[in-house]
Amino acid sequence: MARDRSQLIPPTYAESLDVSALLGEYPPAADYLKRGFLMSRDELNSLQNERFLQQMARAWKVPFYNRRWTAAGLEPRDIKSLDDIEKIPPFSVYDLRDSLAENPMWADYIGIDPTVDEPTPLLLQTSGGTTGLPRPMIFTPRDREVMNILSGRRFYMQGIRPFDLVQITLSLGLTNGGLLAREGIHKYTGAMAVTTGSGASTPTKRQIELMKAWRVNFIIGFPAYLRHMAAVARDEFGLDPRELGIKGLITHLGLDDAASLEALWGAPAYDTYGINECGSIAVESQFRSGMHVFEDAFVMELLDADMRSRVADGEKGTMVVTSLFKHAAPMIRFNTNDVSQFAQNSCPSGSAHRRLTKIFGRSDNMVKLRGVNVFPEAIGAIVLEDNRTNGEYVCIVETTDQNGREDLTVKVEAASADVPRKELADELAARFKDALSVKLVVEIVDRGALDQFTGLSSTSKIKRLIDRRTKKEVAA
Repeated sequence: MARDRSQLIPPTYAESLDVSALLGEYPPAADYLKRGFLMSRDELNSLQNERFLQQMARAWKVPFYNRRWTAAGLEPRDIKSLDDIEKIPPFSVYDLRDSLAENPMWADYIGIDPTVDEPTPLLLQTSGGTTGLPRPMIFTPRDREVMNILSGRRFYMQGIRPFDLVQITLSLGLTNGGLLAREGIHKYTGAMAVTTGSGASTPTKRQIELMKAWRVNFIIGFPAYLRHMAAVARDEFGLDPRELGIKGLITHLGLDDAASLEALWGAPAYDTYGINECGSIAVESQFRSGMHVFEDAFVMELLDADMRSRVADGEKGTMVVTSLFKHAAPMIRFNTNDVSQFAQNSCPSGSAHRRLTKIFGRSDNMVKLRGVNVFPEAIGAIVLEDNRTNGEYVCIVETTDQNGREDLTVKVEAASADVPRKELADELAARFKDALSVKLVVEIVDRGALDQFTGLSSTSKIKRLIDRRTKKEVAA
């Protein structure tokens, strides 16, 4: 029998969270850089081990994990320390979707049952929902506040200081990025967020007007939209973006060319890695030596394609993340499908935290074309090298004959109307063949023509791959 929810009295946010204790566990930027950031490797390992075992105790109470681990033959006593983490089977977004099929909101991976659990202030954010319903992720006050602290660390490490104006050009809505950035800035930096959102929320021309009039100091956004904003400033306002006084670009570079982006704006571009489920995970500091993983909050592993073994030092692998702080929907060996590698050189900061070099692409966004693994991000990096393009591209893979041959067409926007299109297409096709060892079809189109495919002017989740093969063909 369902209980009468009208009789439930929820605690206030302040009552549900011991902020002072939490700040001791997860210090904000200034304290973190003096203490946690400079922990020795042994200290970090000890802290991770303690928090990992606490997360495991919690995860066994979450039906999603209990069900999966029991089916795999695991028992709680099998995991005695962080050294045993490889005994735990990884899971991916596809497993979360299976869980959602049973209950589209209170899926069993959330670990909260509204029919029996005591009420607490909860926050809902979702995945982008590019196919089907968006995937819900629910956060308790503690979960969200740790994420806010990590965001505050990120922004401080990338130069944001009190009274700075930070323009957020990420989508604002159900997805996490834009709103989480605002919370982190508001609560833990002393700066102010200018939440213009993507072009769908605030037209790009208006964003440039506000940026200029209010003298914005930092911009948060994806590289493609930052380039688009620079083009609008230059072509529609006659403004040199370098004269706007931007002090920093906070972005997710992937394989995008940081140098050309920095040249456009006359400002450094700082790389970051995060996911909807956990927020900011790794961040490039002003030392520019790779993205430091917040190892007091996460365990990061790089696994081979079979998801069985860790790759050798310096090799690329698929990132598998374990959170060390989440109560609702703890993430234990979550296969992000993102490919990276650990930096091997030391950082001038003296920090022992592991660093990611860059994000090379998504393993689930990879196309296997005539035996060759092709990442759209690698194609984009080559397009950016040619100044006859404006850097905009989209990849379309489809079956082109009755024998099942698959071809990938790269549509690329020309920088201007007077670019010789056949010459550019031929040269790019040759460059792709040399770099990727497979022949691609190249088509040069007008500036702005690809917006209908990529969503550049309307969303921060820009699409670079369109798969027109049938499900049967893809599975094969």
